[in-house]
Amino acid sequence: MYSAVMSMSTPERLIEATRELLWERGYVGTSPKAVQQAAGAGQGSMYHHFAGKQELALAAIRRTADELGAAAETVLGAEGSAHARIEAYLLRERDVLRGCPVGRLTMDPEVIADPALRAPVDEALGRLRARLAEVVQEGLDRGEFSGSLDPEEIAAAVVATVQGGYVLARATGSPAPFDSAVRGLLALLGPSAAVAATAAAAAV
Repeated sequence: MYSAVMSMSTPERLIEATRELLWERGYVGTSPKAVQQAAGAGQGSMYHHFAGKQELALAAIRRTADELGAAAETVLGAEGSAHARIEAYLLRERDVLRGCPVGRLTMDPEVIADPALRAPVDEALGRLRARLAEVVQEGLDRGEFSGSLDPEEIAAAVVATVQGGYVLARATGSPAPFDSAVRGLLALLGPSAAVAATAAAAAV
């Protein structure tokens, strides 16, 4: 499972191993010994690069948060209508049953109780909501969406649908609840977009 990290530098191996362990076991289960074993690094090497578990976990969480933003931007920053980009974000390939590595951290009491560890999680989700709101605003400006839509509220609904969908899928052991939630949100957004686009075309 951790073979991919072995060709990296020692700090990179430690960070990548910690990311995987945080996802699978949570903060408590991510012991320094488990990290060292997964990374193929000795205790002395680990503490040469990081002051301790908290500093290493923070580096891992920041990396995970950055990847969340980069993955979202790949579709949200692409060409196409605002609706198409939001749809692409909602429908992009995910390991639904494994869940979101950032979302999972919000359910880790040790991470949430530590302001330093919680900060990159909160910031990552905040940036995602802000980026989604920008895309919705673009759609409003172009007449794709009903003018009654609030960009911040729609952005929050998109994030909540994705994160809540992960929880429901894991609870049932099936991706079906996630897929259903996404289809439902797209159905709510779709008709307004279609009506607005038709009206805009007729006005030309």
